Amino acid sequence: MADGDAAAITWDQWRAARPDLDLASMTLFGGLKRAHAMLELLLEPVFETSPISSAEFDVLFHLRHAPSPVIARRLAQTMDKSAAALSKTLTKLEQRGLVQRVANPADKRSALVTISEQGAAAVDEVMPRRLVLEGEAIATLTDRQCADVARAFRVIGNALGSTARVRG
Repeated sequence: MADGDAAAITWDQWRAARPDLDLASMTLFGGLKRAHAMLELLLEPVFETSPISSAEFDVLFHLRHAPSPVIARRLAQTMDKSAAALSKTLTKLEQRGLVQRVANPADKRSALVTISEQGAAAVDEVMPRRLVLEGEAIATLTDRQCADVARAFRVIGNALGSTARVRG
């Protein structure tokens, strides 16, 4: 059975069991979650042989070409992460010498984060291998399909961000 068939069967089961529920969002978010899970599986080999995890790569990626130290709270916002989750990752990176955190002289409640040479080297080592795998994964898509998917992700990201801000 194809994965799409499994999703359709699950959808039909829910529709039969709970006809009172509007399951429209489930198709969208189910597909998004499946795509994310498949991307993580695709990239596993890259991070198995890397000194950093996927989550650590994401943080270092954002810091790699920052022109100056980044306020940790702003980095969390940029990455759509909670301050607590980012702090936990930054602690691990700091312990291994991949980033430095210092108190912000303008606001002692916040920290300024910079990437170290070792952190930059780790990103530079992972990035080409990651891009090769991602490129292979989308090689069958046309330029138009890639643009359509990227636009759809921006639209749903903006919708989710607006909803989160209203609720937050």
